[in-house]
Amino acid sequence: MNTKKTIRTEVDKRELSRRSLLRLTGAGLATPVLQACGGGSSAPVAIPPSSASAPAPAPDPESVQWMRKGILEALGKADTTVSVALFADDRVVWSEAFGDANRETGVRATVDTRLNIGSVAKMVATLTVMILRDRRLLSLDQPLAQLMPAFSMRSPEYTQITVRQLINHSPGFPGSDYRNAFNFAPVPGYAQDTLEGLKVSRLKHDPGELSVYCNDGFTLVELLVPALTSVSYTDFVQRELLDPLGMRQTEFPLKPAVEGTFVHPVLQGETLPQEMCACHASGSILSTPTDLMKLARLILDGGVFAGRRIVSEVALRDMAGAQAAYTRINLSAPSWNWGLGWDAVAQPGLAAGGLLAWKKGGDTNFFHCDFVVLPQARLAAMMIHDNQFTGDRTALVEGMLLRAAKERGAISALPAAIVPVVPPVAASVPDVSAYMGIYASEAAPIQVLAQPDGTLSIRIWNGKDWDIAAQGLRLRTDGQWWSDGVTNGSYGFSTVLGHRYVTRRELSVSGLYWNDAPAGEWLPEASAPLPAAWRDRLGTNWAGTNDDPASFEGRLAPRTGAMSELAERPGYVMWNNAQLLRVIDDHEAGMTVKVPVLQGRDLIEIRMEGEEQLHIGTLVYRRSV
Repeated sequence: MNTKKTIRTEVDKRELSRRSLLRLTGAGLATPVLQACGGGSSAPVAIPPSSASAPAPAPDPESVQWMRKGILEALGKADTTVSVALFADDRVVWSEAFGDANRETGVRATVDTRLNIGSVAKMVATLTVMILRDRRLLSLDQPLAQLMPAFSMRSPEYTQITVRQLINHSPGFPGSDYRNAFNFAPVPGYAQDTLEGLKVSRLKHDPGELSVYCNDGFTLVELLVPALTSVSYTDFVQRELLDPLGMRQTEFPLKPAVEGTFVHPVLQGETLPQEMCACHASGSILSTPTDLMKLARLILDGGVFAGRRIVSEVALRDMAGAQAAYTRINLSAPSWNWGLGWDAVAQPGLAAGGLLAWKKGGDTNFFHCDFVVLPQARLAAMMIHDNQFTGDRTALVEGMLLRAAKERGAISALPAAIVPVVPPVAASVPDVSAYMGIYASEAAPIQVLAQPDGTLSIRIWNGKDWDIAAQGLRLRTDGQWWSDGVTNGSYGFSTVLGHRYVTRRELSVSGLYWNDAPAGEWLPEASAPLPAAWRDRLGTNWAGTNDDPASFEGRLAPRTGAMSELAERPGYVMWNNAQLLRVIDDHEAGMTVKVPVLQGRDLIEIRMEGEEQLHIGTLVYRRSV
């Protein structure tokens, strides 16, 4: 699931740089000494007589040295925890942990210390769906309502939602049920709570119309499994995946883990209890990069592990198939080239080097990771870090895998970084009046303005006024709008099936590719002013009332909200100085935009009960002073 230091002596970097724990466990994984990434198994090393001098250990390959250097540079800026593993051919060739498992006690992290893998759990959910399909218990394009009669929504089109759409981010659900998703103790019932929330919700777009990151689709997989098998989701995954793969360090946080076996989260210098996410199918598994390499090996070996068929080869091919063909608004981004479960089935940084790579990222409140598999080069890697890390994990994983591929002869040279140059000004400029106005998304509104000199300015609402995001933008020969001298990003405008979008193009941290994605959809003026019932609510503040005391919000950050109106788009209800909602009636306000990829991911509806209680999905707020 994607979201939003204790006092101690300085990190001993010499200790960190040397701590490479290579004890690998589980069926099908060898236990080699660290070798260069040249493939093949390593011969047993003879133990010399005590009187003889031990041979000097082989130097780490350049890929490992480069990765370790990047991690240590980030550690030098913050007291952080990192764990990483690199897989080549048929084994883990390097794994290493950096930092503390518990900063309060000084217990160090090892490669066996577990961290939360966030949305990489979606790969497990997707594999579970594919196993059910292999057993002919479902088909991908079968309506969910046929398989799970308990599922319903207020929009009648919910009956068209298919199993495929649950796992390619296109069902049209509002987004994510955040109530009791991230906790410090087990909080049961999350999936059922999500189902109940959907029953009182509308779709934000037609099923299959577009793909926009959606956690709740995967959460319903947790309920689909017992509906078809009479076995709980967590038990099914344990029996059909974790046990056969020997993933003994991987578990769902159904109960507190043994102290010392996991990394404690840290917030503002305070060491906190174990983070225990409740969203099992969409973002809740405790594991290590080394253990996840067993999952990578299953994928690389076409669904077979240690001689046992776990999932069909055709299922894995289907997971790696680009899903744009199944949606109508095919506006995506290089980093979000959706597969089934996968965020990208052609990861652009590795594609720049001529390598096919499948990638899934994961984030919780406190931990962040990337899981990448290169099916043709037989490489894989995973990096997990806590929220104190200052580096860029995607650029680091990209760089390590490119170097490992070069060491093994999969590519002859590393790709060159892009040298960004602002293109020449276009000879003619179209009528820009259609670009002007307010663009809405899940985040703060964006305003596009035309200036007297023919340039465009872009501003973002900060809750009180407009901040300038870009100015002096001119249309260039590449069709993008660039500011003079600003080489790391530009803006564009596109219209798809009547939907007008402003897009933001940025150079990746690695410098290997441009990443552009929709930032917002143009919002027309409201057809009428706010009715009296909603005008009377402007300026009101709200406090969440039904977060569990063990949840992140219940313990650390009480949920709040505020209602207002944006002067530039009167007639819409603004929630928390961000989302602009259309009035449905005196008691309800709903979603207004369809933004693919990320910026339309968690849209909301407001339902009022009287004037003192407000509902958003499963969340309940009361009016506060």
